[in-house]
Amino acid sequence: MIAEDILYKFEAEKLTFLKGDQIFSEGQPALCYFQILSGEVKMNNFNDDGKEFIQGIFFKGQSFGEPPLFADVKYPAHAEALSDAEVLRVSKDNFLELLKAHPDEHLSITKALASRLYYKAIMATELSSQEPEHRILRILDYLKKYVHHLDTPFSFQVDITRQQIADLTGLRVETVIRATKSLEKKGELKIINRKLFR
Repeated sequence: MIAEDILYKFEAEKLTFLKGDQIFSEGQPALCYFQILSGEVKMNNFNDDGKEFIQGIFFKGQSFGEPPLFADVKYPAHAEALSDAEVLRVSKDNFLELLKAHPDEHLSITKALASRLYYKAIMATELSSQEPEHRILRILDYLKKYVHHLDTPFSFQVDITRQQIADLTGLRVETVIRATKSLEKKGELKIINRKLFR
């Protein structure tokens, strides 16, 4: 994403969050750009029954929560530290000035947002029509290719839990467990010491 030295030139603050800390809440005004230095962050919502739906999980080097900055709307989801994390935060005004001053960084952000929009469109179709095994492979392949930039078979050790896979795909955790075992039998996944590999 954006080079750290450039972020610091535009008055970035380094923040530390403990696992479970809330970074921002659904409905808050979007006032800052966030980029992860270490750790993991999830964006999530809860339905009326309290069931969590994970909108996305973000890793070192990725940013999160940018679309509302451009659209002048409130955050559509909560952001929570999934592990202890260090995050750079830049005010909205400084972030927009940064993009004007650094067109290459602007293009980098645009590409990242386009990739996320593509993923959201694919997942919307998956959630409405596809079988559990297909949904699981889609999310794992997205993480493998677009987040971890891997392409060789079984090179990706899945770094999210089965519960998080369920929350990302709208499935029950029991369904994810059954489906991953079935996918292993079909040669689509490997399970080694309870870890998934794709």
